[in-house]
Amino acid sequence: MPNYLVLLRHGQSEWNLANRFTGFKDVELTEKGIEEAKNAGKLLKDANIRFDQVFTSTLKRANETAELALKEAGQAELLESMVYHDDLRERDYGDLTGLNKDETREKFGADQVHIWRRSYDTPPPGGECLQDVVEKRVRPYYEAHIKPMVEEGKNVLIAAHGNSLRAMLIILGAETPETINSAEMETGVPVVFEIENGKILKRYTLK
Repeated sequence: MPNYLVLLRHGQSEWNLANRFTGFKDVELTEKGIEEAKNAGKLLKDANIRFDQVFTSTLKRANETAELALKEAGQAELLESMVYHDDLRERDYGDLTGLNKDETREKFGADQVHIWRRSYDTPPPGGECLQDVVEKRVRPYYEAHIKPMVEEGKNVLIAAHGNSLRAMLIILGAETPETINSAEMETGVPVVFEIENGKILKRYTLK
């Protein structure tokens, strides 16, 4: 029997809605985001995926998404043992944090903003590039704390953010630095990896 590793990006946040660079800023879910989180729980319940352990970042939009999804999935008992860690936070957008994305394109040019957003190894001013998120935070944390559980055959949920989960796709070998630009993590949509003996058998989304 395979075990499961599920990646869940938080539901829509207030700054997603406002089209702002969010990064480390702690913002609330919108009403739509709350519904997305609940729907993720329903989808997990329908798929009959039950977790042994849940990991999340220290930002409340991810925490609340995990809580709502687990309650909806009938697994609220996991909230007591849920692990929170800074290494699973969103990418730090540095000086861009809080800026409207369209206004930032007008100020710096669309090409420059595209490089800051999507380049693997070019950080925005004062912030992190995706390579930093992969190598300095998410990979070391995954290998030390999550991978051993996955290899033991445990079912694990990671509730986090667009870029920390895109980092996970690279770490899992599901994407590369060259292909990651086309890999979008939709808000509130579980991405499921079926794993057997530590090897990925399937990757799919629940909708």
